[in-house]
Amino acid sequence: MIPSKIYDTLIVGGGPGGLTAAIYLRRFRREIIVVDKGNSRLQLIPVTHNFPGFPDGIQGTQLLDNLRSQLGRYGGHVTEGEITSLAHNGDYFTAEFAGGQFHARTVLLSTGIADAGMPIENWHEAVTSGAVRLCPVCDGFDVLDKRIAVIGAPDNCVGHSLFLRSFSNDITLFERDNTSCLASKDQRRLQEANIKRVTSPLRGVTMSDDMKPVLHTEDGAEHHFDVVYPMLGETARSDLAVALGAQTTDCDKLVVDDYQATSVPGLYAVGDVVRGLNQISVAAGHAAVAATRIHSRLPRRFRE
Repeated sequence: MIPSKIYDTLIVGGGPGGLTAAIYLRRFRREIIVVDKGNSRLQLIPVTHNFPGFPDGIQGTQLLDNLRSQLGRYGGHVTEGEITSLAHNGDYFTAEFAGGQFHARTVLLSTGIADAGMPIENWHEAVTSGAVRLCPVCDGFDVLDKRIAVIGAPDNCVGHSLFLRSFSNDITLFERDNTSCLASKDQRRLQEANIKRVTSPLRGVTMSDDMKPVLHTEDGAEHHFDVVYPMLGETARSDLAVALGAQTTDCDKLVVDDYQATSVPGLYAVGDVVRGLNQISVAAGHAAVAATRIHSRLPRRFRE
């Protein structure tokens, strides 16, 4: 039985990628629905200074509000909820959620990533205040000459520390266990860059009264900094696509073509959930490409 309502596109995720795609598709006069469960990483950003067009920066929550408002001008809105599964019968997708089902000819995923973290006291407040930061590419310039702690992951112990060395001469690397991931050549790179290294394993991070990170190591020492980057890796929220057989790569990120199409016909993905650079501007660019491609592949809608 054919459903009574089949959208042109279901967009899963209401972050910058999903909302930008929605704006494009509504301006193309497409019938869409955007479903978002409210955990966009953009909400955590105190101020972004590298998104084009905002010379004084813009708060992450304000940018989300602006995008939703812009979408509203073209008759679009965000539906709160979580898509729990997707099925595809060849003609359209069926999406399950707590209130029932949606049907759409195409689906665009903008579901982002989940950061691999560790227990950090007052996590949300620490991130929104800028004491804990997640993206050196985004905000390295904003921590010029600060005392910076980097918590390294086994697969990339020194890369983030060396990247941040461009912005401060006070960088300290921490590891989480007794088995160091540093090869001798990496130790030399740290020494040559004058990056300090604490060999006692990290056991936790608390916040001082003035919201400065304090790193606690196994030897009982306390290490005080202005900023900490817990660079412990990430996992893409790609489960919906994987269940349909979509191809993935490192960190479960989706493999897409030049038009943001996954290996599943009719399924597109943009932003951090696909392989590439995790940036707001990149997600917006992905969205423009994907939305235009989707519009060109759907049946034409001539103006009456």
